[in-house]
Amino acid sequence: MPSITRDEVANLARLARIALTDEELDHLAPQLEVILEAVARVGEVAAEDIPPTSHALPITNVVRPDEVRAGLSQQAALSGAPEAEDGRFRVPRILEEEA
Repeated sequence: MPSITRDEVANLARLARIALTDEELDHLAPQLEVILEAVARVGEVAAEDIPPTSHALPITNVVRPDEVRAGLSQQAALSGAPEAEDGRFRVPRILEEEA
């Protein structure tokens, strides 16, 4: 497998908009080479008779079906509000113009 060069690391950093010093480029090139080699080894291990999976163990959908239930009444919802007005929460104005 060809090794990753310092110039390639600099190009990747530029594409990712990451500013790297010369020392960082020299330090990262060998590290990225090790990472690429590890990924290549994983590709070698994968056997064609093993189907691709998203999880190591089989999983099932754990989401429960929606059920209609009674919610809070307006009075109960507003009972803990610091301020209420006309059956609604009253909050401080954050915009100057009238909506």
